[in-house]
Amino acid sequence: MTAAPGHVPPLLALRQSGTFAWRSILQIKHKPAELLDLSVQPIMFTLLFTYVFGGAIGGTPRDYLQFALGGLIVQNALFLSIYAAIGLSTDLQKGLFDRFRSLPIARGAPLAGRVLADVVRQLWSLIVLLVVGVALGFRLTTGFPALLGAFAVLTMFTVSFAWLPVWIGVLARDPEKVQVFGFVVVLPLTFTSNALVPTATMPSWLRSWVDVNPVTQVNDTLRALLSGGSAGGPLGGAVLWSAALAAVFGTLSVVALRTRG
Repeated sequence: MTAAPGHVPPLLALRQSGTFAWRSILQIKHKPAELLDLSVQPIMFTLLFTYVFGGAIGGTPRDYLQFALGGLIVQNALFLSIYAAIGLSTDLQKGLFDRFRSLPIARGAPLAGRVLADVVRQLWSLIVLLVVGVALGFRLTTGFPALLGAFAVLTMFTVSFAWLPVWIGVLARDPEKVQVFGFVVVLPLTFTSNALVPTATMPSWLRSWVDVNPVTQVNDTLRALLSGGSAGGPLGGAVLWSAALAAVFGTLSVVALRTRG
């Protein structure tokens, strides 16, 4: 039997979300392999694309890394979002969210906590990627304020995008099926952007999509903030896409959780 949560003040709802986020982060203590994935995967992708494809695409691995690191950061963030969906689907399958719904807490606090924990994981991977990139020859040509801006933009986008895998996690009845999400959504979204290759050789119809792809907008913003250049145009696109993703999939996630049988 579930009890109505009643009205929860916004400040208390925020504290509850933080509690759920801390709970999700502490789970890493019991799953050390997850920390390895958060650390090893970004290193593996950086080494792979830099030294296998870098010479062919960028002339030299170092020049390619200067172009690709911003895209690799965004690509890694999207792939890590699948963890949030799998963890959420697992909690739902075990009936944990039924227990949460019986508590006098904000309806959205468990979901918001999952999203916040996912952001912490992604910021850790971002730091790993930057350290590895600099060790391989990436030149950070902007100042510390621009670096903080890159953190802020990536956080904004990952918080917004995370609602999409959360929605998938609520809908999926089997956590294993959530992994399919990575192939049907994240892969096409990433590889039809300018994350890893310049768009000059792409057909015009594909470039039309690449130019408006939210991943492209975030890629270009991070490149400008890390390597120099104008970030104004792509930053506007990244903000609009982030607002749209959060509004649509945040609402769908809460509705799906409320109506889930």
